[in-house]
Parts: sequence; structure tokens; C-alpha cells
Amino acid sequence: MMEAKAILQQHIAKTAVLTEEEFEYFYSHFKPLSFKKGQTIISAGDKVNCEYFVISGCLKSFFINDEIKMYILQFAMPTWWASDYTALYNQTEATINVDCISDSEVLCLSNEDREKLCKEFHQVEHFFRWRTNKGYIASQKRLLSFMNNNVKVRYEELLALYPQLYNLVPKHLIAAYLGVSRETLSRLYNS
Repeated sequence: MMEAKAILQQHIAKTAVLTEEEFEYFYSHFKPLSFKKGQTIISAGDKVNCEYFVISGCLKSFFINDEIKMYILQFAMPTWWASDYTALYNQTEATINVDCISDSEVLCLSNEDREKLCKEFHQVEHFFRWRTNKGYIASQKRLLSFMNNNVKVRYEELLALYPQLYNLVPKHLIAAYLGVSRETLSRLYNS
């Protein structure tokens, strides 16, 4: 398996041009962390100071409402980023949770270091702006799909966009992402 540094370097290189020396400096601000399946990274109420770049495994960002129903906001597969971005950017307590669907390796970047790197390198700032824009677009598409499409269409869209999710994520979590029960999802993929 490719090492974390090479995975991050390939990821960044799709959008930003950094010299080898600049990338080494950039990479030095990341902290590698390992988590076990089911382990919590962020809990509602936590102070959030980092975002996480997934090297291997899969994370989920989720919210649990007052009726104890789980709503999944995001699955984070390799080369995806995860955090409670509202808490991270506004320096407020977390309102969402992030945990591990499977054993996971991540690179942690603090908010302070990200801001420092963005000030020092236009290319790094460009990368993070591009990444934020892509995330916003994906969120907007998902919201429009929720408003416009039935569950079957949303399920088909999800699997067309991310076919690896079907084998990576348990069906009850895909159901929570789609906002339906496990039974409803079973009827969809057995039809």
C-alpha cells in the first residue's frame, strides 16, 4: 500500500503545484493517527481543532437528533476530508460526531496550521479553496436530490457516484445517509 505522504502528495498535486521542498514543509504540519473500527474521533460537544485526511479506511460524520435517530452527513473514504467544519471554523463546540466505520489511518491538520500554510503558500490556499468549493457543490447537489427525488433515485445516484460504498459501508448506514429505514433500503436493493 502507498504510504500516507505519497497519497497526500498525489491528492494535492491534482490541484496545486508545490515543489518537493514546499510539499515536505506542508506535510510536516500533518500528524498521522490510527483509529480502530467504531472509535470516535469527534463527539458532539467537543472542541474541534483539526480536520482529518483519510489515508485508509472509512469515516462517517453524523448527527443524532432528540429522538435518537442518526442522520449521516458524510462518508469519508480514502483521499476525503472530514471534521465538524462549523465547529472548526467558528471555534464552537461540535454538533456532529465523526467515527470510524472501519480501521482507519488519517492525517490530522490543525486549523492553526492550515491557516498558516494558506498564508505562506498561494498554492495551498488555492487547494483548500478548491476543496471547500467542491464540498459545497456536493452538499448542494445532495440537498437538491433530497428535495427532488424519491429514495430509489437517491440510492441509485449514491451508488453510481460511489460504487465502492456498497461493499465498504453496512447497509443500515447507507439507509441513515439516505434518511430511510434499513427495511426500506432492503426493499430497494432487492427489487
